[in-house]
Amino acid sequence: MHTPSHLVSARAPGSLLLVLALGSCGNHTPQPDAAPVEAAAPAAHGTAAPARTAGTPLAFEPPADWKVQSPTSPMRKAQYLLPRAESDAKDAECVVYFFENGGGGVDANVERWCSQFEQPDGRQSKDVLTRSERTVAGMPVHEVQLSGTFVAETAPGSGVRLNEPGYRMIAAILDSDHGPYYVKLVGPAATVAKHEAAFRDFIGRVH
Repeated sequence: MHTPSHLVSARAPGSLLLVLALGSCGNHTPQPDAAPVEAAAPAAHGTAAPARTAGTPLAFEPPADWKVQSPTSPMRKAQYLLPRAESDAKDAECVVYFFENGGGGVDANVERWCSQFEQPDGRQSKDVLTRSERTVAGMPVHEVQLSGTFVAETAPGSGVRLNEPGYRMIAAILDSDHGPYYVKLVGPAATVAKHEAAFRDFIGRVH
């Protein structure tokens, strides 16, 4: 049966967000869940998300202007290209991760994300990080924001790092009863700001 193209759902296989990283600084990468990605037509912004059955995989509905891409790694359950702001030279990217082993926990992943940014004034990224929490569909959601020079590895374990000044990250860890999901938006600051409200709605509508 053909599934529509924009609703994303991750499932853990019967046979069997790691410490998560977009350009992780760790050398060990746990085997990811190999769940398929599914999709369907976008729902209107601001409408309530459908009710969710406990223990089932989460489903995400991207905004209409986010371009759905084929995941470039089996660790990624879904990825989207977010059109750049007029002042920026590059687009932003949003990625959804899910790992059967739990992904290493909230604090470990936040620390890893901090290692992917350097501050122009020499401060530690953990000292300028902002964190908050909210509840979505009955689950805790840990949200993180960080700006600076994006220096993540181009590929996990490659040792080759990016150098992107003026970047910003908004990320969320969804602590669901199906397992934690990691959602990470990274890109030039103005472009991330352009999509910030849509990202928060994207997380808020998960079901």
